[in-house]
Amino acid sequence: MQVDFTPSDSLQIVAWVEDATGKYLDTIYLTRKVGVFGLGNRPGRFDFNSGPVPNPAAHVDDMWPYGRRVTTFPVWAHRHGLSFPKVVFQNGDENGLSHSSSESSSEHDPYCRPLLKDADPSQCGCMDKMMWDTGTCATPAFSDKGKLSATEKSLYPPRVDVTRQAGVDSPSVDMYKTLNPFDAVSHATPIGGQSPAIRWAAPMVGAGQYSVFVEVSKEFDMNAVYNPTMFPSPTVSYGDYGLPYRGQPSVVYSVPFTVSGSPVVATSQDYIGYSDPTGNTGDIRPPDTSITTTTPGSGASRLELVSDGSAMYRLRVTATPVLDNLPPDAPTQLDTTAVGGAGASLRFIAPGDDGQIGKVAGYEIRVRANSEITADNFTDSMPVTATIAPADPGMIQTFDLGGLLPSTDYWVAVRAFDKCHNPSPLVIAKFTTTDRQIGEVNACFIATAAYGSAMANEVELLRHFRDEMLRSSVLGELAIETYYTFGPAVAGVVGESELMRATARQALAPVIAWVREWSP
Repeated sequence: MQVDFTPSDSLQIVAWVEDATGKYLDTIYLTRKVGVFGLGNRPGRFDFNSGPVPNPAAHVDDMWPYGRRVTTFPVWAHRHGLSFPKVVFQNGDENGLSHSSSESSSEHDPYCRPLLKDADPSQCGCMDKMMWDTGTCATPAFSDKGKLSATEKSLYPPRVDVTRQAGVDSPSVDMYKTLNPFDAVSHATPIGGQSPAIRWAAPMVGAGQYSVFVEVSKEFDMNAVYNPTMFPSPTVSYGDYGLPYRGQPSVVYSVPFTVSGSPVVATSQDYIGYSDPTGNTGDIRPPDTSITTTTPGSGASRLELVSDGSAMYRLRVTATPVLDNLPPDAPTQLDTTAVGGAGASLRFIAPGDDGQIGKVAGYEIRVRANSEITADNFTDSMPVTATIAPADPGMIQTFDLGGLLPSTDYWVAVRAFDKCHNPSPLVIAKFTTTDRQIGEVNACFIATAAYGSAMANEVELLRHFRDEMLRSSVLGELAIETYYTFGPAVAGVVGESELMRATARQALAPVIAWVREWSP
């Protein structure tokens, strides 16, 4: 079966199949923010602000590390029949965006720390506005990866991309990956105007009636009904960071189709309804005037209306009975073309489908750090969500890996699959990332570099002391200006060395203790 649609920009998408009775059968496509990075099951309130605003050119969408987005796919979440332990903050305070450095480990793509949209660098000593405008993260960033609740449940899987840092992260972080069954069907957020061409091999499906459902969500998709007036910023500390993100709820498209002895094509032009805006139920509300229908990329038009030459559709399903037991050949000559401290570029030679005949349907890529990847542990290794358009046999295929650690050994493996998902043998390569490059640190504060995050409790305490005490005197203002002049250079050195960071924390400890006694 092949599912075709053309998305607009900055969407989160899930597709699944149900039988004629409405029984959920399988999830066939899921954007990786939910399937890999745990967008629906991460610490913090679901109504925490977000930002920067989606920027298709920079591939920016929901970059914050905190706030479980239970409004992303409520219909799918209530239909797949699974539940997971809820991920909560280690200190139990779900209202907090600021966390102790003792509970915050290094964060990486795709999440940034919360940002102030219009921060004045002369007042905050930070680069928030620049990062907001460009959709970039400061390096390094730190966050609380949370822990599994012993009592509360979630309908969304936890993230699978994090490795526990001993002494900082909860031991339950080691369990996140084993709890998530969706990483294998997770893909990068598709680029607007390009169809992801979803394929599903279903040998267990017999003749009969079925339906494909596609649920689509988009943050900041505002209209006259769903906007910051209806869903304002939460009243919490750091509530001025970011912007309210909850616009129109997710919309659902569906196509009924028949499985028989011959190919069948079924299409749909319209959405069938929208989800509960709170995410509390899996109800599909019928179309009404609260959902935008005439603005491209918004509301019911999140999937584009396209033509196949004879008819218009937003969602198309092609079900074809195929007998195919011959797997593709393995890709060959996998090697790096460039290696840095946080990423690498690789290439390989494309195989054919049936041996060396025709194009393969796609590739599965996985990566493993500090231990060799093999056929036995391939499916347990971290999936790579690079999108590679299959080329003819013998052509060069390329992809990039990001979010890697410096001075670390990595093994990467690639295998091809055909339209029936018969897999090829693996091709494996090893490389070592380079030393970390000297770079800018969050907020240009020595304290931020020392404690690892501008949101750390200790940093916020010093910021409060600066605003309430130092700014009230001429000498205090002079001290602040001197700090802003020399602080960034010192912070750049401190932030690049764990030994320097530990030394800086020791030096700041008596200051922190004194400020705590002063603080009202």
